Amino acid sequence: MFRFLHTADLHLDSPLQGLASREGAPVAELRGASRRAFDNLVQLAIDEEVDFLVIAGDVYDRDWKDYSTGLFFRSRMVRLKDAGIPVFLIAGNHDAASLISRKLSLPENVTSFPGEAPRTVEPEAWPVAIHGMSFPSRVVVENLALDYPERVAEKFNIGILHTSLAGGEGHDTYAPCSVSDLVSKEYDYWALGHIHQPAVIHEAPWIVYPGNIQGRHARECGERGCRLVTVDDKLEVEECAWHPLDVARWERVTVDLAGVDSFEVAVNLAREQIGKAVARAGERLVAMRITFSGATGLHGQLQSRPDRMEAEIEACVDECGGGGGWLERVQLATRPLVSLEDLADRDALTKVVVDALHETDSTAMELPAEVEAMLDVLPAGLREALRKDWAGEGRQVLMGDACAMIMERLAAKGGES
Repeated sequence: MFRFLHTADLHLDSPLQGLASREGAPVAELRGASRRAFDNLVQLAIDEEVDFLVIAGDVYDRDWKDYSTGLFFRSRMVRLKDAGIPVFLIAGNHDAASLISRKLSLPENVTSFPGEAPRTVEPEAWPVAIHGMSFPSRVVVENLALDYPERVAEKFNIGILHTSLAGGEGHDTYAPCSVSDLVSKEYDYWALGHIHQPAVIHEAPWIVYPGNIQGRHARECGERGCRLVTVDDKLEVEECAWHPLDVARWERVTVDLAGVDSFEVAVNLAREQIGKAVARAGERLVAMRITFSGATGLHGQLQSRPDRMEAEIEACVDECGGGGGWLERVQLATRPLVSLEDLADRDALTKVVVDALHETDSTAMELPAEVEAMLDVLPAGLREALRKDWAGEGRQVLMGDACAMIMERLAAKGGES
């Protein structure tokens, strides 16, 4: 029997996004979050006395500003060497050979797979064959899996691959392949990297994404960690156990205000959800994005004075988090207590407006011409900030707010021109 840790997407020294501009954010603590999460991984390997560690790409987030990132990683490899733990790693799209211009030699316990072609390593200590290939450049559009070697008989075969498979939300499509491509190799375990959301894609054979070890923004919520894999004497996976490693956690909290018409009740509902998020995070720092949703009589009040609710929520986060929680953003996605269909029945003019709202495309990438014309008269800094808000989730929020404000005005005016 032997055991190994499977990790990926360390992104050492990658900054956590969305907090530096908010007053009171623990920036100094956040800056070192990826390093402390990696320290947790190294300590777990030592405590569990694993036989070896597998890293499936993106150790680094980008080219180093100086040698400190590389020296940090090397020092932790030395810790593992002193504990008798070998490391097998590949480079991904963020730390491909073409990106990392500075180089440091690694201790002899580290095996780095080349980027020219897949290679197989057969350590003498265990009946295992490890197949892997690094990214030679940042952008790899070929199906690398097809060129991986045939399985080695009478050994536990591990394939290390940095891939998006058929594509993942929020991730570029790199080294694409299918599950059937991987299964056809008849390996026992595919140690994947690149997709940051932890997932077991397939069992027998095991095809696993451990996810990244530390969430970096509000789209990377929940636990982040690694997999501890136990292989029995029959060379079969006995257990593929999850171990959290993150030191700071992101939570997206939705507060449903459907039917709520009291500001105090809304705040209490938010406080309850915030408390649950803090409890889920344990002793970790926790950053929260709070979204209010639902059809509510408070919609107009929230839209006209968003600063009041934001201040209340910031106080709730501080109170519930005991200093270990902070607010990333408050989003208002509520609706007035009126339906488009009811409004459309009032008169012909209102129906024209309602039909236009129905046809509004909140996913359109380009700014409408009318909006572009208005932006041209604004100062450059404000103009660029608004263009940025139009991108991604911000576009849908802006469009939703605009539609909701129009609906509320129509309801208040009874459809009068």
